[in-house]
Amino acid sequence: MSYEPISIAIPTYRREQTLVDTLVALLALERPAQEILVLDQSETHEAATEQKLSELHRTGAIRWLRLETPSIPKAMNRALIEATAPILLFLDDDIIPDKNLVLAHAEAHRRLPGALVAGRVIQPWNEGKDYSQDTHFHFACLKPQRIREFMGGNFSIDSSKAKFIGGFDENFVKVAYRFEAEFAHRWIASGGEICYEPDSVIHHLKVSAGGTRTFGEHLSTVKPDHAVGAYYFTLRTRSGVARIRDVLFRVLSSVRTRHHLRRPWWIPLTLLAELRGLIWAVTLAMRGPSYVRDTRGVEAKP
Repeated sequence: MSYEPISIAIPTYRREQTLVDTLVALLALERPAQEILVLDQSETHEAATEQKLSELHRTGAIRWLRLETPSIPKAMNRALIEATAPILLFLDDDIIPDKNLVLAHAEAHRRLPGALVAGRVIQPWNEGKDYSQDTHFHFACLKPQRIREFMGGNFSIDSSKAKFIGGFDENFVKVAYRFEAEFAHRWIASGGEICYEPDSVIHHLKVSAGGTRTFGEHLSTVKPDHAVGAYYFTLRTRSGVARIRDVLFRVLSSVRTRHHLRRPWWIPLTLLAELRGLIWAVTLAMRGPSYVRDTRGVEAKP
């Protein structure tokens, strides 16, 4: 049975041996991808990591692309431009892939042409648990179904269709919180489907160093790095009363947590971070979205 070729894209930021281990595991799959693109936003690497990545790039095992500015959406847009296969599989840089990961994504696209395929993500707290009887949806469940959002660490898509609707909005800055939800909103609005396929499995290691965790935990930071994405998503996808309601709900829910109940002195600091994030998001929204640009530097029009 023939399948569409698949490229793998891995946006990465300040990851060391974990990134190398992820790449080695992907290269060892029974059915590997046509290529692996590593979109590296790290300023520098440890000597051992630099040597291994250079070796893999030199031998053609990976394509190692160094990007100057840390940005998840920008790295993913670069992958849309650079990928040589029609189907592009985005993966986190701290995973253990199931041996049939690529094959499962390819099979899903054969059965569901044109769909965005969201794979199963087993987090550390999901390991060893039986989800066979679950009726509600979560990203470790075993029931294939249509869904309305996806996780950015394990999904595949027709790159030409992704570019047609503008790719990923580069206005999602810092941790790029909710960038997947905003893309899903545009994808569904354009008539696309998002299909959850539990056979497409990764084990997410959730390594504490590097990646979005470089920006700290959202509950205990005074920076607006998480809040800005939440508010920008609301401004881009809601209007009127719904927009005001969602903004107010975000503000109130940001301090209605166990963390703040136990540490009430964090409440004014969190509210200040939320205000800064809202102002930042309004500024970004007023400029308009920043979509993928093709190799000629022409911005795509969704």
